[in-house]
Amino acid sequence: MKSSSLQVGSFTFEWGSRTYVMGILNVTPDSFSGDGIMARGNLVQMSLAQAKEFLDAGAHILDVGGESTRPGSAPIGAEQEMERVIPVIQALKQDFPDALVSIDTYKARVAAEAFKAGAQMLNDVWALRADPDLAKVAAKNNIPVVLMHNRSNPASVEVREKLGNAYIGSEYQNLVEDVKRELMDSAAIAHAAGIPDERIILDPGIGFGKTVTHNLDLINRLDEIRALGYPVLLGASRKSFIGFTLDLPPDQRVEGTAATIAIGIARGADIVRVHDVVQIARVAKMTDALVRRNS
Repeated sequence: MKSSSLQVGSFTFEWGSRTYVMGILNVTPDSFSGDGIMARGNLVQMSLAQAKEFLDAGAHILDVGGESTRPGSAPIGAEQEMERVIPVIQALKQDFPDALVSIDTYKARVAAEAFKAGAQMLNDVWALRADPDLAKVAAKNNIPVVLMHNRSNPASVEVREKLGNAYIGSEYQNLVEDVKRELMDSAAIAHAAGIPDERIILDPGIGFGKTVTHNLDLINRLDEIRALGYPVLLGASRKSFIGFTLDLPPDQRVEGTAATIAIGIARGADIVRVHDVVQIARVAKMTDALVRRNS
């Protein structure tokens, strides 16, 4: 393990001692999971209410995102993204000053403003590859980064009634080895910008440019990603591979998500990024009691 702990503000991650829960705050109108806050009323008020529910249920991190990564969704500009996320981050830090807030973006401008507003982590679905300035912005602000593997192609989307959209899987020579290699390439980008090992977290990118079988295999072999020596974040919540496996729409995938989380934790996941914090925080606590007894 590159480092056994990570200090972010007043919060300390003790890797291996427990599973940390990241609650998803989708500040969008078009989330794949149907939980986009913009579609439900006043943006800031709804975000604060959802954040309180998450924190009361045991969430350790609030992940704020203003651009949908739903397969087939249209990208938005930095200005529009900032209009969505900055007021929410400011309100979160005012009402919940001790809460650890993450910004889910791949744009350097958005990240810089989010850090000024109080965000203390970066969750980048393109692992520092989409914007050449993002790594430098994170390094300058001493921000820990989640590097997510991503081979998704906006032109390759499968649409199924009820189940929603899914990216068609890319071709891999060797799934796990390819994911590992590309994650380490992104870690090298982070290093070159001045981000130290102890501030790097890896995410295998469940659902991004991967088939149902790829996603199932990656979760079952998550220990091989963990063996790279970095903490691992697992983001499988409500995703289409669960829907395709169970033949269920996004709002009926909590049990399927729970199964992926339990196995993921057993295979070494350190952080789980989820929509259903109340239920999954309990799953994580129970799984920790089973698999981390000697930690």
